[in-house]
Amino acid sequence: MKRSLQLVLAGLLTAGVVACGGKSAPTTTVAPAAQPNADSLAAAEKARADSIAAAQAAEREAAERLAQQRTADSLAALGRTAEAVRTMLATMVHFDFDKSNIRPDDAGILDQKVAILRANGGAKIRIAGHCDERGSDEYNLALGNRRATSAKQYLVSHGIDAGRIETQSFGKERPLDPGHTEDSWSKNRRDEFEVVSGGDALRQP
Repeated sequence: MKRSLQLVLAGLLTAGVVACGGKSAPTTTVAPAAQPNADSLAAAEKARADSIAAAQAAEREAAERLAQQRTADSLAALGRTAEAVRTMLATMVHFDFDKSNIRPDDAGILDQKVAILRANGGAKIRIAGHCDERGSDEYNLALGNRRATSAKQYLVSHGIDAGRIETQSFGKERPLDPGHTEDSWSKNRRDEFEVVSGGDALRQP
């Protein structure tokens, strides 16, 4: 009996020690992830838009510099004399049958004229429109005028003062080639360019 009582007491004592001596594990609180607010989203979107705009502006500037360099290289190939610049300024552009729009391959010629006129602010030019022999005199005079005006509008749209450019039409009166073939006609459908003032000392752009 005494032995049983001792065992019961020993068991109770052990259980009490275990119950009192154990420590509970600390709990960790996880903070919720911060969510971007409307202001930060708007700022990020604006920064992205600004970055895109800056990249596009840089591309445009690079393209413009390249075009200017090409123009300068083309003129340099002719030489650096006033006569070479005058030759480039006098280079003709041509037109398709019964058309007055500037052809893509002739736009580059007009771009070179733009550069020359920008570099020589005192120079004034005259553009004369011409046609082939087909059609009436009246029709070709009107078509020649449209062709001269088309070239003038191109130059003006690229920054040249309209007051520096005269236009006139000769219709079919002054053919370059007197032949009656398509080859002859294609040569005669043209605009001619002449310096009328300020061309004594033309300089290269």
